[in-house]
Amino acid sequence: MLSLKKLASRVAFIGWMAALSAAVALLVAPRSEACTHGGRTLNVGFYSDFKPVSYSEDRTPGSPGFDVHRGYEADLLTALEALEGAGLSFSRRGIGDPFSGIWLKAARPEYDVVGGGITIREDRTRNNAGKKAVVFTSGHISFLQTLLVRAADKGRLASYDRLTSTDRVGVVAETTGEERLLQLTGLTDEKGVLAAGTKVAVAGGAVGTADGGKDYFITAAGESEQLKRRTSITPAVSTMPQVRYYAQEGMMLDALKKGEIDAVARGNIGNSDASAASGGALVIAVQDPDPAKRERGGFALDTQHTALAACLDRKINLLTDNGRIDYSDWRANPSVFTERARTLGKR
Repeated sequence: MLSLKKLASRVAFIGWMAALSAAVALLVAPRSEACTHGGRTLNVGFYSDFKPVSYSEDRTPGSPGFDVHRGYEADLLTALEALEGAGLSFSRRGIGDPFSGIWLKAARPEYDVVGGGITIREDRTRNNAGKKAVVFTSGHISFLQTLLVRAADKGRLASYDRLTSTDRVGVVAETTGEERLLQLTGLTDEKGVLAAGTKVAVAGGAVGTADGGKDYFITAAGESEQLKRRTSITPAVSTMPQVRYYAQEGMMLDALKKGEIDAVARGNIGNSDASAASGGALVIAVQDPDPAKRERGGFALDTQHTALAACLDRKINLLTDNGRIDYSDWRANPSVFTERARTLGKR
């Protein structure tokens, strides 16, 4: 039987070895190499109206605060700049309405990187001519689509199939929130083709009626040319909802509070934040019943910056501990990424 003295000595030795192992693991971990981009500051365009993921301090274009980046992605980018050896520096500019096609702005000369809670999709990498235009980093945040409603309607709208033609749902065009709502309610099929008889109003007052063919389609990556300025959708049957379009998410939330619409279709993060901010007046009634539809969001870059995108991936993986540190950790502690950047710098 071990004496107390020997037992204490062995415990101390085990503790010392554990500490040494942790230190060695940190030392042998891959160090942060510089992201090669000619040593220049990268121009980042960020979506101005997706609170709490990416938004402007002042969402009025041209105001001093419009280019001041706030939210989860803002803090992640700041941590990338602080990561020792990464060689990254960002100049940020807000991008206002519309959200549709924002990812393709990364192929323009004025931007190197574009973000704003953008879901990664292969069909979003191609421009209107079908040519590969952008690449995405791997995902650093995930979303599952939901319906936000007034608290009094939570029971009534507890599933997507309870929406009827008397219900009005707000969406932002070319978002996964719009696409998934249309699919779940039968307004489109999985390829985005609108159900026959569905009426679509566009800016200027014109109304088109879908014939069930591929010339009337809507997805999160694009739509038929005649539907690009859509303002509303009216179903042909009573078992599907009306859809109302908004340029800004803030305007859509205001419409819900005022009773002008009955629900907002978008991701769980934005809707959860809006629910919390409302003090319980707005609640999430239902989320996408298919967990396989969970999406990953990333940053978009021009196809010529494939190597830079891969390097950003490696840096993001360092900061997120390969995805173990995620949005929920940031929500609890907005400094989590910058704190990790400082820790990694001390290796």
